[in-house]
Amino acid sequence: MRIALVSTYPPGRGSLNEYAFHFVNHLRQKPEVSEVIILADKLPDNAPYPADDETAGLAPLRIRPCWRFGAWDNAWKIRNAVNTVKPDVVLHNLQFATFADQRIQGALGLLTPWFVKSTGVLSAVLLHNIMETVDLGKAGFGGNPIVERITRLAGNLFTRMLLKADLVATTIPKYVDILTEKYNVEHVVLAPHGAFEDIPEPDFELPNGPMQIMTFGKFGTYKKVEALIQAFEILQKTIDKPLELVIAGTDSPNTKGYLEGVQQQYAHVSNMRFTGYVAEEDVPKIFNDAAVVVFPYNSTTGSSGVLHQAGSYGKAVVLPILGDFAELITDEGYTGEFFEPENPQSMADAIARFINDPTYRQQVGSQNYVATSGLPMSEVVDWYLLHFERLLNNQVVSLTPKQEVS
Repeated sequence: MRIALVSTYPPGRGSLNEYAFHFVNHLRQKPEVSEVIILADKLPDNAPYPADDETAGLAPLRIRPCWRFGAWDNAWKIRNAVNTVKPDVVLHNLQFATFADQRIQGALGLLTPWFVKSTGVLSAVLLHNIMETVDLGKAGFGGNPIVERITRLAGNLFTRMLLKADLVATTIPKYVDILTEKYNVEHVVLAPHGAFEDIPEPDFELPNGPMQIMTFGKFGTYKKVEALIQAFEILQKTIDKPLELVIAGTDSPNTKGYLEGVQQQYAHVSNMRFTGYVAEEDVPKIFNDAAVVVFPYNSTTGSSGVLHQAGSYGKAVVLPILGDFAELITDEGYTGEFFEPENPQSMADAIARFINDPTYRQQVGSQNYVATSGLPMSEVVDWYLLHFERLLNNQVVSLTPKQEVS
């Protein structure tokens, strides 16, 4: 199979780029795959992506930037690129804000799977969130009630367009139920998220120096760090151990300048570090150095790649018990300490239970490692390939009568 992936991709910094990176690494190792083409977003100032990768023993990797975040015509540009590269299958790695931080441009981008299907190429979607469970206000797409209502109706319309793909996969069982029942479709399936890497079991020992409390992501919409910083101030006063707060990541595309403003507002807080963008090769150190990984969310928009990463490195996690996190924890076997969203004291208490009890911290980290390693990304990729083979075989069968008539 020649497989094209519509997605952001490193060194691009768009949402879901890390997932695409690890998915492609495993996809290239499969003997069924003869070539992988990334239909990626264009980098700022048209910076180049790495050259085509022809590593022996792996399927060739070619990156073809053909769309731009925020553009109006991304669906058309991607359709044209598909016509040029002519893959067997196109998989779209999407969430609702993949193509833009503006409503109209973002919605138009969601026409891409339908446009691709119109070329005659099999079109599949991995949908990381759905409109029905997104808190629009907290996710940066809110406003007055009328605007939110219009946005929700438009979301329903564009969800129907996404569902015109040949296959739609989601990572949370509830999403399958919602889409199947609400839109009366039968081609929505559950696709496990999978562990990013096959990482050996960690030793759970921490490096010398302050115990690091770390959060990782794109911040400013439903991921906000003010309550975490306030919780850290509480911990500095109540725990007689050296601590460091590490805020790793960047602004959400919807809230540019957010972290810079937070740094200025809390400049008086000691032992707090903002890393900025974390390159893929630096991710292991960020996680390995952390004692605790905190998720300072007030809402969720789907499965969390960061939670799976934390599990891969055997980390104890501090989570808000809300929305999709509750589903994910129950379904996949994760555990942690929980707090009331946006409550600094509740968050500080949850973090303190790990800081003050190293044995408990290691037990939780071990369980999270088991939960993550139970289904490696390599097996998730096999799942997709089985579905792709079925779709391709059905396509051949459906063409046979026409060929015989001709």
